[in-house]
Amino acid sequence: MKKWIISILVVILLGGCSLPNIKKDNEVIQETADQEEESIIPYIQISDSYYPTVLEYKESKTRGMVVSNLHSKYDVAEFEKGLMRVATNNFSTDKYYFQEGQILSSEVVNSWLNRKYTEEQLKEREMTAEQNLGLNPVNDGSGSVEEQNTKNPIYLAHVLEHDYLVKEDKKLRLGGIVIGLALNSVHYYQKEKYGDTFEVAIAHKELAEQGKKMAVEIYERLRSMEEVGDDIPITIALFEQRSKNAVTPGNFFAYAHGSKKGSSLGDWKSVNEKTILFPSSEAEKDFKKESDPFLAFKDEIEKYFSNYIGVIGRGFYVDDQLHKLSIEIPLQMYGEAELIGFTQWAASLVMEYFPQYFNVEVDIHSMEGAEALIIKNAGDKEPFVHIY
Repeated sequence: MKKWIISILVVILLGGCSLPNIKKDNEVIQETADQEEESIIPYIQISDSYYPTVLEYKESKTRGMVVSNLHSKYDVAEFEKGLMRVATNNFSTDKYYFQEGQILSSEVVNSWLNRKYTEEQLKEREMTAEQNLGLNPVNDGSGSVEEQNTKNPIYLAHVLEHDYLVKEDKKLRLGGIVIGLALNSVHYYQKEKYGDTFEVAIAHKELAEQGKKMAVEIYERLRSMEEVGDDIPITIALFEQRSKNAVTPGNFFAYAHGSKKGSSLGDWKSVNEKTILFPSSEAEKDFKKESDPFLAFKDEIEKYFSNYIGVIGRGFYVDDQLHKLSIEIPLQMYGEAELIGFTQWAASLVMEYFPQYFNVEVDIHSMEGAEALIIKNAGDKEPFVHIY
């Protein structure tokens, strides 16, 4: 029988050893627009794929808005994680430190998410021309409600800022800014308050054109802000979020980079990422080498139970190559022993059905929350299994 790593509780014993002098070696001064603050750089970096994060952790000035403005938890997670992946194209993880956005306030972002107003609408709202910062198209009220929303949908759903800091002589300063623009593939509207919700599909070409125009405007606005300065590099990336009922997230599809004030936002570069649902007709048709082992695994899991459980998978692809297959197994368990037994059996199926070059993550959960986690990275001869 194979030997698996089953992690229920990890206890670290520090006998005869002492931790590195973190305060002495990792204490830095963080320079902000109006003051200097003491910060700590983590002594250990988990992986070259992740940015080290500065402590004490500073929350974004727009914290919570992304959850309100995006359609699903899948879009929220992919928007935030994907923006970090885009950042690595210009800001290396061994040089830069991550910090949530500290420049754009919620008031600023909300003003950008508004529609542009006509002069008459500005007067009605008692607003000045300088306050007319909306990036979404004008809706002047002409035509039917349906015509207004079809002609002028809301393209921009959210603006997310990530900051990247650099260390120089025990001091941290802002070294780069990455902005994500979440764009709607579907515009939702109501003809009357509390009435039915209608939708307008937005073609990818259309939202891409609008997103690139908005990115140039945002780049120029950032350059005019005192906190940004002349030489802070800025990357802006475009994300297409899916409809409200989608069970897979949207994806980033393009980004551009500007090095300093006076230079324009550079040429757009494509990002080839997507998430595929398993099982699905698309997966069976276009991703058969991943679909076949998934279906075999799914069938075996469902044989274990007298009632049907919906095993689903999401394959994340980069440049048309599978990066990771994430599988969810929702179930009801009646005891710890049963959970342990099922998890060990599921882990054996992972090793049996999925090729060695697959990265597979299996999340077993119940109504109570997470129950167990199985991870098999490419080349692993044994899976990592954790029971919560």
